[in-house]
Amino acid sequence: MSKFSNYNFANQKALIRVDFNVPLDKTTFAITDDTRMKAAIPTIQKVLNDGGSVILMSHLGRPKEGPEEKYSLSHLVKHLSELLNGKTVLFANDCIGEQATLTASMLKAGEVLLLENLRFYKEEEKGDEAFAEKLSKLGDVWVNDAFGTAHRAHASTAVIAKFFSKEKRFFGLLMEAEVNAAEQVLHKAQKPFTAIIGGAKVSDKILIIENLLEKATDIIIGGGMAYTFMKAQGGSIGNSLCEDDRLSTALEILEKAKQKNVQIHLPEDSVIADKFAADANTNTATSNAIPDGWMGLDIGSKAAAHFSEVIKKSKTILWNGPMGVFEMEKFQSGTKAIAVAVAASTENGAFSLVGGGDSVAAVNQFGFNNKVSYISTGGGAMLEYFEGKVLPGIAAVNE
Repeated sequence: MSKFSNYNFANQKALIRVDFNVPLDKTTFAITDDTRMKAAIPTIQKVLNDGGSVILMSHLGRPKEGPEEKYSLSHLVKHLSELLNGKTVLFANDCIGEQATLTASMLKAGEVLLLENLRFYKEEEKGDEAFAEKLSKLGDVWVNDAFGTAHRAHASTAVIAKFFSKEKRFFGLLMEAEVNAAEQVLHKAQKPFTAIIGGAKVSDKILIIENLLEKATDIIIGGGMAYTFMKAQGGSIGNSLCEDDRLSTALEILEKAKQKNVQIHLPEDSVIADKFAADANTNTATSNAIPDGWMGLDIGSKAAAHFSEVIKKSKTILWNGPMGVFEMEKFQSGTKAIAVAVAASTENGAFSLVGGGDSVAAVNQFGFNNKVSYISTGGGAMLEYFEGKVLPGIAAVNE
């Protein structure tokens, strides 16, 4: 069992860094997606069940100059209470300062306190040590359960660790699950290991692809980034998305893959459109022979069938990025086919990890969220983890 699960939080004030950066309706401030809040509940519940109290800290949005009503965590209090089965959630109108300090000091076992948005202070993102120390004084132990911010060396996610002894700092249950799932793929992957990499730009995914060339047996490339590879090999891609300054990079990746005996799978055909719009005229074309005035917005049926075959033979699957503009109905069949294949492979015993905002959104949209092994809550953090970087939020707990 984990260090967190083994620890008894009775009579301890647990200062927990959560990721409550949830989308809110612009006018009513109602939460439109509570996935991140739900993900933190088991950690909170464990502390409360032990007879401890909980002080929650998070950021919300990107406030520019101090407090802004639209970024106040006060909008989350009512829903958090509901998620905790009606438990009263106290709210401090600051994350440091008199009210926060006083409310935290008077907190009784079984009580929950939510602090105001950490990013109302510029010191949070700057990783300011004095600010981190003030936060640390609110709790007896520090728990980092915010994988979504683990790649940031902010005051509450990393710097604060130095004010707690090693036995008083923990990963929460969500953070543990995230790290374990990523480790399973990065360091314990059963072969064949297929990485499905989609999205718009090669430049966003170069580092992850290069790192995966050391680990994967197959890399499937879809989405807008596929056309940079097509053009690099001399193909005609019409008006499709392309990073002309990355053509040589694409060729280098293909060459490295050949040297390492990694199979790179590019889409044989594409669904093409005469404009980037939901009501565009559509057709299909070979991906390296797209007519002028047309653009590839999804993988075609041949590519979907080929990619699905590769996925179904896999024992480990990492999926980061969609195959097309799945938000538009005309261009979602490729991404949906991948979701179906990943779910089928998972049912046959493969370990599948889906991460990155768009692929997570796609899996949820198509109803496959319970049919994959693990869905990561941290887009940027997961990407950097798979690029082989050390994440400050993880290092801070382990040091």
